Amino acid sequence: MADQAFVTLATNESYARGAMVLGKSLRNHNTTKKLVALVGPHVSEPCQSVLKRIFDEVRVVDVLDSGDTAHLAMMKRPDLGVTFTKLHCWTLTHYSKCVFMDADTLVLSNIDELLEREELSAAPDPGWPDCFNSGVFVFSPSNETYAKLLQHCTEHGSFDGGDQGVLNSFFNTWATADISKHLPFIYNLSSIAIYTYLPAFKQYGGNAKVVHFLGKTKPWSYTFDPKAKQISGSVHEATAHPTFLLDWWTLYSSAVVPLLQEQYGDQPFHSGCVEGESSPFAEALGPQLSSEERKQKWEQGQADYMGMDSFDNIKRKLDTFLK
Repeated sequence: MADQAFVTLATNESYARGAMVLGKSLRNHNTTKKLVALVGPHVSEPCQSVLKRIFDEVRVVDVLDSGDTAHLAMMKRPDLGVTFTKLHCWTLTHYSKCVFMDADTLVLSNIDELLEREELSAAPDPGWPDCFNSGVFVFSPSNETYAKLLQHCTEHGSFDGGDQGVLNSFFNTWATADISKHLPFIYNLSSIAIYTYLPAFKQYGGNAKVVHFLGKTKPWSYTFDPKAKQISGSVHEATAHPTFLLDWWTLYSSAVVPLLQEQYGDQPFHSGCVEGESSPFAEALGPQLSSEERKQKWEQGQADYMGMDSFDNIKRKLDTFLK
């Protein structure tokens, strides 16, 4: 189906790299669909060039300078700038159906079957399962829907300040109307949800098809030693399962960094790949936290999974308790 596509959005350089990894992961798992990247005007030429090597279509979208209806809506609701940019995906009317995927997602197996679903299909949000998470959703491009979404934005705003609030209030029957529009959680496995229900992750996590690196700390926030296969960064900010983080960095360092190096040439750029410069991720444990501090970290989705809150430690505690 040449008129079906996977669509992502990169508003800046960091998210552009996320989009590159997402695109590569879709290609590696042999998608037969088109790949589209919407990019903000601040994404550099070298990054756009790399995106063009991976995606079938790269389109610059800028709600501030555009002459379209989003520009008028922006005047009334400047707080929703990035949201308006994301809603541009409905203007891709040369496609009959698409799957939107945030640039902080990673595909773990072929997901072309998602295009058999109808608008608006999405997985539940782990924070409030009667809302869907807008990191992965199936939609049908339509100028009419686009206009209605913009009008909805200007009249009602967003209850969470972003696109998820807008889309949930617009497609407000998702929770109750049609179970076939509820994507299984394996199509949008939230990395911060893993530690809130560990037994379920242990039971079903192996079937995951898409992992979503939710939270403030993204994969590209870390550094990586490709030789030692070690990730460095603040463990207490970590919100992702180490295996998935390693998958992301392995793909980025092997398939994306060479393309970036080619485009940047002699110009310096920070790839995030360093050799032997920083301590291994597993050793980057900070000072011991109090029980109250640990509880707060858990509630914020920031479990110290490489240390105190590792699965083995939790299992050991549970086994002791049950005995």
